[in-house]
Amino acid sequence: MLRLEGASLAFGQRVLWQGLDLEVEAGEFVAVLGANGSGKSSLLKVILGQIPLRTGSARFLGQPIRGGNRRIGYVPQQRLADESVPLRGKDLISLGVDGHRWGLLPSRTRRATVDALIASVHGEATAGAPLGRLSGGEQQRLRVAQALAGDPRLLLCDEPLLSLDLAHQRIISELVDESRRERELGVLFVTHDINPVLDMVDRVLYLANGRFLVGTPDEVLRSEVLSALYGAPVDVIHAGGRVVVVGAPDSAHHPDASGAES
Repeated sequence: MLRLEGASLAFGQRVLWQGLDLEVEAGEFVAVLGANGSGKSSLLKVILGQIPLRTGSARFLGQPIRGGNRRIGYVPQQRLADESVPLRGKDLISLGVDGHRWGLLPSRTRRATVDALIASVHGEATAGAPLGRLSGGEQQRLRVAQALAGDPRLLLCDEPLLSLDLAHQRIISELVDESRRERELGVLFVTHDINPVLDMVDRVLYLANGRFLVGTPDEVLRSEVLSALYGAPVDVIHAGGRVVVVGAPDSAHHPDASGAES
């Protein structure tokens, strides 16, 4: 479904990562981890066709990556809508279904599609309310529905749990997992905290120091493995079904930490 070969990304003299080889299959859930500034969100921008690779190639469904591909869904970081914005949840999803027709009377088919998307994320109770009156978790639920509007084959999630409480982190994680199983979606899920999705993840892509590791959580999230990747002592603690990374050079990176990432 998605294949990157020998992919490198740099801004000026600063190399974010290089030589990246990655394949994502239909129905596979891949978590993308790493310190702030390691290029996690930038990887998604490459796949969306928003920024070019310096070297290597990226292909989606066998074709070179291009921008505006509706078969790639995108769930952004949680950002609260302004209370003065009259846009309702169902309006947000309508834009995803057929944005260029915004402002026209929706057809019966279009309404049915929007209703089905709302139901797919169990958002019936909130979809009719203005976005600004909804909590962050309620808004993210509807953004997942919007990301599914183009019937995607690949779902990119860029820190979708940021600033959400633990209950809504779990809800959003389960919605993404439920959607990928029902639709056989490939998922790339950028996160600082792998714990809400730990039992859903098939593989981990870990970015650090311009390098990368790919493997199962058990293969990658180990003290000796991350210490070698960072070139510095790193402890990975497994306790109570959770994973905590201690001592990574970027103090902003911690599986339980929150923060925007470039």
